[in-house]
Amino acid sequence: MSKGNIRLLSDTLAKARAEDRAALVAYLPAGFPTVDGGIEAVKAVIAGGADVVEVGLPHSDPVLDGAVIQTADDIALRGGVRIADVLRTVREAHEATGAPVLVMTYWNPIDRYGPERFAAELAEAGGAGCILPDLPVQESAPWREHADKHGLATVFVVAPSSKDARLATITAAGSGFVYAASLMGVTGPRESVGNEAQELVRRTRATTELPVCVGLGVSNAVQAKEVAGFADGVIVGSAFVKLLLDAPDLPAGLAAVRALAGELAEGVRRS
Repeated sequence: MSKGNIRLLSDTLAKARAEDRAALVAYLPAGFPTVDGGIEAVKAVIAGGADVVEVGLPHSDPVLDGAVIQTADDIALRGGVRIADVLRTVREAHEATGAPVLVMTYWNPIDRYGPERFAAELAEAGGAGCILPDLPVQESAPWREHADKHGLATVFVVAPSSKDARLATITAAGSGFVYAASLMGVTGPRESVGNEAQELVRRTRATTELPVCVGLGVSNAVQAKEVAGFADGVIVGSAFVKLLLDAPDLPAGLAAVRALAGELAEGVRRS
């Protein structure tokens, strides 16, 4: 039985903490702008300085994602991306870089594919785990059993609206890290990440020893530095995807995402 890379994920986050910095977590959808191009984009952000990558499984109704990621998902789906392509993206990116790679996905595609099959194949591809933003914790035990068996992290999302008792329930069920949504709403760049995120991290840490990584809204080095001041990890997605969308060609897009990763990697250093 293949084992996933939850230990690599934990070690990577611990190494960042030992270096007195936050980890840089990048998000990119599989199959965008093409399957091969998406794999190269993941390699580029890791080469630029990302510690961890979340590979998005494109969905036809990405309710928690903003316009930028919705557009990329639509391009990937029209290109015919399949779960096999998502797993190939994880495998090739991890094998080329040695970095921990997770899949971020809504629950429905996994449920249809077969949770046990998906967990086994993700582990076999070298994946570190899954981020499941819409799977209710109280319904997650069967998935977590498969994930644990295959050495995969199950990362849940907490939000500023989550009450303290709810936070404790979510963090007790999760593994790898906790994804703290910095604000209510969908993904996408924001002018400011705000105080809500800092308070959410404080409240979440009161319930768990897991690292707490903050996403939604971070798009530049200044914001990354702000979040790195209070979080264990800084998650950036839409800013990378927008660079690929706006680029005149793939080489220009890869250079742009690599450069942004480098700027963000400087930003997450707290000194």
